[in-house]
Amino acid sequence: MELTETQLREYERDGYLFLPGLFTTAEAAVLRAEADHLYATDREEVWRESSGAPRTAFAAHEWSEPFRRLGAHPRLIRPIRQVLGGDVYMHQYKVNAKAAFDGEVWQWHQDYGTWQRDDDMPEPLAMNIAVFLDEVTAANGPLLFIPGSHREGVYEAGHDLATTSYPLWTLDRATITRLAERGGIVAPVGPPGSVVVFHGCLVHASPPNISPFGRVIVYLSLCRVDNHIRRFARAPWIAHRDFTPIEPLADDCLAELVPTAGVGS
Repeated sequence: MELTETQLREYERDGYLFLPGLFTTAEAAVLRAEADHLYATDREEVWRESSGAPRTAFAAHEWSEPFRRLGAHPRLIRPIRQVLGGDVYMHQYKVNAKAAFDGEVWQWHQDYGTWQRDDDMPEPLAMNIAVFLDEVTAANGPLLFIPGSHREGVYEAGHDLATTSYPLWTLDRATITRLAERGGIVAPVGPPGSVVVFHGCLVHASPPNISPFGRVIVYLSLCRVDNHIRRFARAPWIAHRDFTPIEPLADDCLAELVPTAGVGS
């Protein structure tokens, strides 16, 4: 799979590209069931909200076979190599939940701002993939993007250590207001299996989920191999140290895990 010229121009202009239904509902269901298994474990990689609801499972590709396969899926790796112009490695891998009623906010931020400040990643030659494992709606805490906000590089930010369980370098209200007045705010929504790819400098956030409908999104942060991080202050399961280029698996690597109806009957 490769992106078309039209898609590449859209990504360059807006900083993100929405690909609804890139994975089948059956493929997404395999990953969704596995996410519940991850959240039920007592591991240091699983972080929780103040309510105890799951928030993030880090480095799932290192301890889960379905998520390992997703992390090397050709529908994801090949377009990212196309955009970044070279081989990529996995800088970060998160399975993020927004639990019904209890899913907390992610403040406005740029991911590359964190990668630059905390991990000493030289250039913004890294980007994100978001894979929807549930239907994402306007009601259950969708991603919010400010289109075009990736084009000015890294903004000044403050280190928010108090708002949520996960520290972020967040942007101030004046900056967000200025950017949103110019570019607007969008919230890609769609069915399980949909994918959003977005630039490391794109300003984004997500609101709390006060609806009765939870949602899980997987985030893969991929970096060009020659742009690997130079600082190793964060835990290795948050900012990875393995810079080996990812070799894509076969396109049916997830489909192989879908249960076959009628087996054993």
